Amino acid sequence: MPYLKLTTNIAIDKEPSAKLLSQFSQLLAKETGKPERYVMVELTGDKDMLFGGSNEALAFVECKSIGLSAQQAKSLSAAISQLLASNLQLPAERVYIEFSNCAANLWGWNGSTFG
Repeated sequence: MPYLKLTTNIAIDKEPSAKLLSQFSQLLAKETGKPERYVMVELTGDKDMLFGGSNEALAFVECKSIGLSAQQAKSLSAAISQLLASNLQLPAERVYIEFSNCAANLWGWNGSTFG
C-alpha cells in the first residue's frame, strides 16, 4: 500500500530509471515497515516544470501509505532527498515532497480495501 510517485524535469534513461525505482521501492518498504510486495513506485521524467520561476533540475514527490507517521515522513524526506542527490545530482532545495497518511478503508486492493 505504500506508493511513491516521482515527477521531474530531468530526462532519465531506462537503466538509471530501473535502478532508481528499485531503490525507492526498497526504501519505502524499509521506512514504512510494509512488505515490498505491496509497494508501488512510479517515475515520470522529462516533464515541463518550473520551481521558483526556474526550470533548473527539480522534482515533485508524492508519498502515500496507510499509517504513515510524522516521524516516518521526516525520515523519508531525508532519505528521498539523499537518493535524488546521489542518483540525479538533484539538490534537496529543488524538491517538494507531499506525504499522505491514508485510511485503510479508503485504500483499495485486490477487489476490496485494507480496512
